[in-house]
Amino acid sequence: MEQGIISQLLNPSVYPDATQSVNLIQTHISFLLLTDDYVYKIKKPVDFGFLNFTTLDRRRFYCEEEVRLNRRLCPDVYLGVVQIRDSANGATFLGNGEIIEYAVKMRRLPEDRMLEKLLKEDKVEDSDIRRIAAVIAEFHKNAERSAEIDRFGDISVISRNWAENFRQVSDFMCVTINRRDFDIIENWVLSFISRNRDLFEERVRGGFIRDCDGDIHAENICLEDGIHIFDCIEFNERFRYIDTAADIAFLLMDFDYHGRKAFSGIFVEEYRSLTRDTDMIRILDFYKIYRAFVRGKVESFKLGDANMTPDEKKTAGEKAERHFRLARGYVLRAKLEPAVIMFSGLMGSGKSTLASELAFELGLDLARSDVVRKQLAGIPPAERRLDEYGGGIYSPDFSGKTYESLLKTAETAITSGHGIIIDASFRKRSDRGAFRMLAQKYGVPFYIVNTSCPEELIKQRLKSRILDTGEPSDGRLELFYRQKAEFENISGNEGKCITLDTSGSIRNNLDEILGIMNLL
Repeated sequence: MEQGIISQLLNPSVYPDATQSVNLIQTHISFLLLTDDYVYKIKKPVDFGFLNFTTLDRRRFYCEEEVRLNRRLCPDVYLGVVQIRDSANGATFLGNGEIIEYAVKMRRLPEDRMLEKLLKEDKVEDSDIRRIAAVIAEFHKNAERSAEIDRFGDISVISRNWAENFRQVSDFMCVTINRRDFDIIENWVLSFISRNRDLFEERVRGGFIRDCDGDIHAENICLEDGIHIFDCIEFNERFRYIDTAADIAFLLMDFDYHGRKAFSGIFVEEYRSLTRDTDMIRILDFYKIYRAFVRGKVESFKLGDANMTPDEKKTAGEKAERHFRLARGYVLRAKLEPAVIMFSGLMGSGKSTLASELAFELGLDLARSDVVRKQLAGIPPAERRLDEYGGGIYSPDFSGKTYESLLKTAETAITSGHGIIIDASFRKRSDRGAFRMLAQKYGVPFYIVNTSCPEELIKQRLKSRILDTGEPSDGRLELFYRQKAEFENISGNEGKCITLDTSGSIRNNLDEILGIMNLL
């Protein structure tokens, strides 16, 4: 498809419905033209092997399939397939000229009610997750099942899907994924398939291979007068005739990706209670790895799309790397034993960023002193406090209560069989010692990650932090030197200490931590 056609369709006058503007959004396989009230989705003439939109007839057929299939979960949104015609002034949705393209016409849903946006704004309630789980559970219970569909649950088909993924992702080696991480994921997947043949066969016999959605994630869910789940897989039955556990695994992975792990537990609890699918827990991690890996692949595809801008490609590359890291993290978690991982360092040294990224990789709970301190004070985490050093909520007494709360949180995690990451300055040896003694009490590993970096970089970070309205830390330059003067250096007998210079790559810092923990 010529880029000129898309440019011509940015003209509001070529639409049958009055609109003040037309905006363009791209995916790796589609152009989406957004008018005031509608969305027109045009398929790109691409062939990725698993989909082929290279002819006009194919694009028309898959437009019709998209409408038919998506009306199962979104009947009032998908309005039909419309023709794009040629005219003296170029491409248009009007008139009787030659048909040059097809588009799916949809009612435009409110962007501010999209689940992904609501997650980022912390506007999703537990009850919303239960409602979503109920809709999907009902859809799965009524989804079509047949001997032909069951065939797609065979281990040979699942192995073929993975082989295709590994082959296609290999094109992005050392671009969005490195060889070591690729091998970690591939070796785990092949081993899991080999060891769990009976499990896959049980899923088929249990009736869990159905005509599913295939693409349920936060970007495709809208909470507007009910639950709208849109944009299912229409282009390949192999990706839609799947285990219902694989279908929900995409959304569960997406919750993890957005740092909302707790929602996964709520969703699974509600979904299992409605479907009675108790065995899916045994296979969920396998499919979450699959979903993260595929998402990384799809974002990587955008890097070779000539229609994408440099900024769009940069964003796609970052998303691809992060999804591949999440896939690797799911594998590493299988080797992770409960542990207390303590991040210590001066304000601006990068400890909170690194602690957050490690929590993302390993799926561990993160207890952050900046957040806990403000929770104890009854103020919002992002509210700025300009207390003097050692005053207000930073007084010795209040700091003591903060560390006491962190210690209780850590003990709860350990006694529940989970590891935890604690992020605080830990400038006092006695505070560090309390957490070391906790780990010794329960016989779990204890790590101190001590972060540092050149002072000039710390100054830059503290200055830029002022502009970050979502940052809970109140650290600022005028307090830095006081904290530095009072910091009690970490000695060799305090525990296994990992000292890191955070002025370099976060990824390298993380890999160093994981290596010392014997996870890499």
